[in-house]
Parts: sequence; C-alpha cells; structure tokens
Amino acid sequence: MSEKYQIDSIDEQILEYLKADARMPYTEIAKKLLLSGGTIHQRINKMTDAGIIKGSKLIVDYKKLGYDVTTLLGIYLQSAKDLTMVVERLQEMNEVVEVYYTTGSYALFIKTKTKTTEDYYQFLRNKLQTIPEIQSTESFICLHQPVDREISLTELKY
Repeated sequence: MSEKYQIDSIDEQILEYLKADARMPYTEIAKKLLLSGGTIHQRINKMTDAGIIKGSKLIVDYKKLGYDVTTLLGIYLQSAKDLTMVVERLQEMNEVVEVYYTTGSYALFIKTKTKTTEDYYQFLRNKLQTIPEIQSTESFICLHQPVDREISLTELKY
C-alpha cells in the first residue's frame, strides 16, 4: 500500500482481542463486535497488508524452563561505524533476545536470558567480550518484572 493505513475504533478493538488471544476465531471477534466474520477477516487482511499486523507468536514462560536470569546490558562501541557488525554478531548469540540502538550513553542496549548467573558470566566472558569492537559494557540483572504488557490502543487517546 502506498498510503498509510488509518485504523479506526473497530480495528483497534480487533487488535485488542488478538493481542489478548492471537488464536481467537474471527467468528468470536465478530460476535463480540456485532459484525460479520467476513468483515473481521477483511479488516485483519487489510491491517496485515499494511504491515500493522506482522504475525502472531507463541509466548513462552522462560522461567518455567529454567531461564531465571534476565539481564539488560548497555554497550559502548569503539566507533559508531562498528554498529552493523556488532549487531550481526549479537544476532548469532542465543542468549540475546532483544537489541536496541539507543540515544544517551550507550550505543546499544540488549536483553539476555540465561539459566544461571554462571551461565551469564560465561556468555559475557566467552561471547560478548570477544567482540573487539565493543569498548565496554554495563550489566543490570533484573530482579523482578512487575509490568509486562502491550500498549492499549483503545485507551491511548490524547
């Protein structure tokens, strides 16, 4: 689509239902919104074509699989020109689950998941610190995550 797709309140409600349960049948969403299943299907297709809906994914509770250590790391690079190469290296590391290019002190901020602090230490020592373009890092071990959510599209009206 060449033009930016403008969602309306119906689209917002559809997205809210799908964010809560990506496997919710279109017919169930249609009943809740008093619309036809075909209308829901068309709207979801339009939002998918516009890139608003990128897909759906399974949400795994990694703590229940033994991944008890979540760490946020600020990364200082030797030079800004090293960014692409460092990101490519980070993408190869299973422990790295998110990477952000940021403003402020750090060039990159990453999130990692490991089973133990010893595993995190081994990751830091044997993987991350072997990248010569990384000048230094600062680690923040997460103790608790009291908020984990998507933004609500129906409540963010300014």
